[in-house]
Amino acid sequence: MSDLIDRNGAISPADVEWLHLLVGDWQVISDLAFADLVLWLPTQDDDFVAIAQCRPSTAATVHHEDIVGSHAPRGFVATLREAMTTQQICRVGEARWTGAYAIREEAIPVVRAGRTIAVIARETHLGASRTPSRLEINYVESADELCGMIARGEFPAANAATGRRRGAPRVGDGLVRLNSEGEVLYASPNALSAFHRLGVSDEIVGRSLAEVITPLIEDSNPVDESMPLVLMGRAAWRTDIESRGVSLSLRAQPVTEHGTRMGAVLLVRDVSELRRRERELMTKDATIREIHHRVKNNLQTVAALLRLQARRSTSTEVKEALDGAMRRVATIATVHEALSQTIDEVVDFDDVFGRALRLAADVAAFGGAPVTFVREGAFGRVTAADATPLAVILTELVTNAVEHGLARQGGTVTVASSREGRTLTVKVIDDGVGVDPSAMDGLGTQIVTTLVDTVLDGSISWASRTGGGTEVTLQTRLAEMNE
Repeated sequence: MSDLIDRNGAISPADVEWLHLLVGDWQVISDLAFADLVLWLPTQDDDFVAIAQCRPSTAATVHHEDIVGSHAPRGFVATLREAMTTQQICRVGEARWTGAYAIREEAIPVVRAGRTIAVIARETHLGASRTPSRLEINYVESADELCGMIARGEFPAANAATGRRRGAPRVGDGLVRLNSEGEVLYASPNALSAFHRLGVSDEIVGRSLAEVITPLIEDSNPVDESMPLVLMGRAAWRTDIESRGVSLSLRAQPVTEHGTRMGAVLLVRDVSELRRRERELMTKDATIREIHHRVKNNLQTVAALLRLQARRSTSTEVKEALDGAMRRVATIATVHEALSQTIDEVVDFDDVFGRALRLAADVAAFGGAPVTFVREGAFGRVTAADATPLAVILTELVTNAVEHGLARQGGTVTVASSREGRTLTVKVIDDGVGVDPSAMDGLGTQIVTTLVDTVLDGSISWASRTGGGTEVTLQTRLAEMNE
């Protein structure tokens, strides 16, 4: 949409933001009006181009093809210009026929700060002729009120509840029309059913909705401070009401005329099942995090026992084996520690590897030779399934570089990572003595190759560097994350 505006129009950034707010909230109008909405932007060559469109979920669409980017039909341009000039809603006198059905067209000026910046075409599919129901009449009247607000520059509201929170009420979920005092003028059958499940047993038409709902709220339930404003239709906000195990999501849209509040349109949706599932997920997430925390504690206990046993051992070979096992267990513990702090089973691997690298630094400090560690690039976010084997592999590679390549003279170990989408490439480079054939049959190398082949399904290679040292290249395709 922004690209189309830049190419075809000459309006201010504030006007562009107004159009974005309008498009973000006009699905309600489309559903209430049983009509397609097309946003037409005047061009510099005295024409109109479609920069956005919206199809109703309550009726048949007029445009089966996407018309964004196309120019207005010649026969409709005069009506669009008239709406821009007069700042009045203009209706085409006769229905336009397209094949087997007719279309009723209206042009609604989009006004901001007293200026018309665009025009909305409201196009209604005129199907089989019949008498509209009371529900449909109230839908259309509500749409007419909101369209009038657009033409007066009073819609959209900058603070409207247009977010994407799960369970946001839609037109078909339930509609309530309020007067300026917050009294119910009309409630759709779905809205009445929702209120009945909440505990409303009496007739609500003609009564203040706030006075009807407030006694039903249990003292133990938290109350959103915005609830009275929503129930009275005084603010374009959203709130949740809970009582007796039933949760309703309500959204209010005040109806104003030249700044005076005339009433409100209230959308209602029963979200009891949705909120129940959300609470279950929160409970499960907390349980999973607690499990990771306990696993981390247990692994750290095992690592401490191995460290204690290594210190008490008099055999150099046994001491080295226990130190290696302790290091691997501690590496896995760092991954579980990171997972215990997240809810989506995805970790920031740069942080995890930073902790694991300290274990290799301990090995270097114990060896006595000065070793410098350098990190280049970034790993990014990694799933739990990949984080553990990747951490163990890299810790083993860095430790091998320290123990076998830099044990005598010291040097630098560089870990360079690059990522393109899910493909991760890591290079572990040292400037030591080069590839040691005797070290290639060690337990650490066997662990690395086994994890790369069977868990990460990647590839790894060792090569000598010109001028001395070793370069290990690991490449794998990480698991897909659920964003």
